[in-house]
Formats: sequence, structure tokens, C-alpha cells
Amino acid sequence: MRIIGIDPGLRNMGWGVISVDGPRLRHIANGIVHSEAGDLGPRLAVLYRGLCEVIAEHQPTNAAVEQTFVNKDAVGTLKLGQARGIALLAPAAAGIEIGEYAPNAVKKSVVGVGHAAKEQIQHMVRLMLPGVELAGPDAADALAIAICHAHHLQGRALRIKIKT
Repeated sequence: MRIIGIDPGLRNMGWGVISVDGPRLRHIANGIVHSEAGDLGPRLAVLYRGLCEVIAEHQPTNAAVEQTFVNKDAVGTLKLGQARGIALLAPAAAGIEIGEYAPNAVKKSVVGVGHAAKEQIQHMVRLMLPGVELAGPDAADALAIAICHAHHLQGRALRIKIKT
């Protein structure tokens, strides 16, 4: 199974692809799709095209997207929500099943605590995916989201085995 994790952002949309073979996780690729300041429509189109290219190149079977949190800046939250829409649309258009995770759930899955700093996330991603070269903090977050989804799917598979 291949999982793409997506960290939504209007300026920097992080992505990371891992493969899952039983309990073993392996890094495939990671990066950031950038959009420049300007009108919102063209920026969203750049993000969509970039994410579609990544999906076409790496052929993930599953996707995971971080849920949006609400902050004090309503306009910023709305723009992030629109970028998150692109993060959901690109894999959905490719027919890929999508899991969604709260930021605290991702941190708890990867670091062990729900309020970890970005540096802690990067450190744990490097430990879990030996030899990974991170394209930046947004790509590290995306890999953490993919790892969280892998753990979720492994736990679900284990529960199904126990029931049968």
C-alpha cells in the first residue's frame, strides 16, 4: 500500500508518500507544492495541478489530509479551508480513499503527545523513515500525516482480525 499525506496550505502545500508493508514503513518521496501571492483562483489551480502531478507520478492507493483548525483570523482560516478543499479534491478525483486527521491526532500518533513542536515531528519522522531527506517542515508534516494514517489502518486491520 502507498499512502500520500497532505498538509494543506495556500502558500506551501506539503506532501509525502510512504509505502506500508505490514508494520514496515518506507519513505518514497516528499515535497512542497508552492503558490505565489496573488489572486486566489490561480493559486488554487497551481496547487491542484501540482498535487495531481504528484499523485500521477507516485500512484498512492490511500490519502490522508490534515483537518483545518480554526484560528483567530477568520479570513486566514477560510483561505486555508479552500486549500484543504484542493487537498481533498485531487486524491478524490483520482479515486483514492481519503482519511482525515486532526493535528493533535497526527502529533500523538507520531510523537506520542498531542502538542508536539514542529522540530519534534521532524525528528520522529526521521527516526521512523531512516535516510529521509525532508523538503521542509510542511513536507515533514505531510509524512507525519501519512504515518498517522498507516497506524490507523494497521490498527483497524488488527481489530478486524481479532473479531474474526
